[in-house]
Amino acid sequence: MLEIQSARKVFYKGQADEKVALDGLNMSLKTGEFGVVIGSNGAGKSSMLNAISGSLVLDTGKILINGDDVTPMPVHKRAARLARVFQDPMRGTAASMTVAENMLLADLRAKKRTLRPGLNAARLAAYKERLSVLGLGLENRLNTKVELLSGGQRQSLSLIMAVGGSPELLLLDEHTAALDPRTADIVMQATIRTVEALKLTTLMVTHNMQHAVDFGDRVVMLDAGKVRLEIAGDEKTNVTVTDLIGHFSVKTDRMLLAS
Repeated sequence: MLEIQSARKVFYKGQADEKVALDGLNMSLKTGEFGVVIGSNGAGKSSMLNAISGSLVLDTGKILINGDDVTPMPVHKRAARLARVFQDPMRGTAASMTVAENMLLADLRAKKRTLRPGLNAARLAAYKERLSVLGLGLENRLNTKVELLSGGQRQSLSLIMAVGGSPELLLLDEHTAALDPRTADIVMQATIRTVEALKLTTLMVTHNMQHAVDFGDRVVMLDAGKVRLEIAGDEKTNVTVTDLIGHFSVKTDRMLLAS
């Protein structure tokens, strides 16, 4: 479970270019729930993810994961409890190493190092099983260098590497934005299979309105560092892309009236 309580962050406080990134943000995510966050540029989406991961220190407010206050924890300590997949497919993998070697690196980050042989038969079998969930055939390419994979395969590998330590929370930071539409859909299908197989509590930020409609249990729209809209249940089931775009239009109209 994730709870964000009255999170506030102001950049360049007291200066001419002061910017309120998070303005008393409150949000919660139940265990096993898949939340989708949308919003225009500058709405606070990246600041929210950075605050959850620990790379952004809040001015005030709290971040709780499964009831534990992680607000004082640095990034490396929170990393044991959450995983994050970024927008750039190249960021989460080592290009010159094989698929299996990348999987091993991810394992070693999460566990104490030992003198046991690295890529033993047991590990390779486990990697094949974990990769098979993606449905992309990567389980048969363990000895392939990652630089030879497509962007979608590489991003899907990053996902499996990120969740290998069974995180309590998965953060998806526009993880399909750098992919072409067809590949983005393939990666999203692989994401859903992985999330459902591992029963992961997941928070996804996206600009893809179709993905916001098609996936997740709840859609949250951020605006100026606050939650402006939440759609769940039957309303989420029946929402359309046009509906979501309409909420952006309402925001634009409000800004014009205020100017």
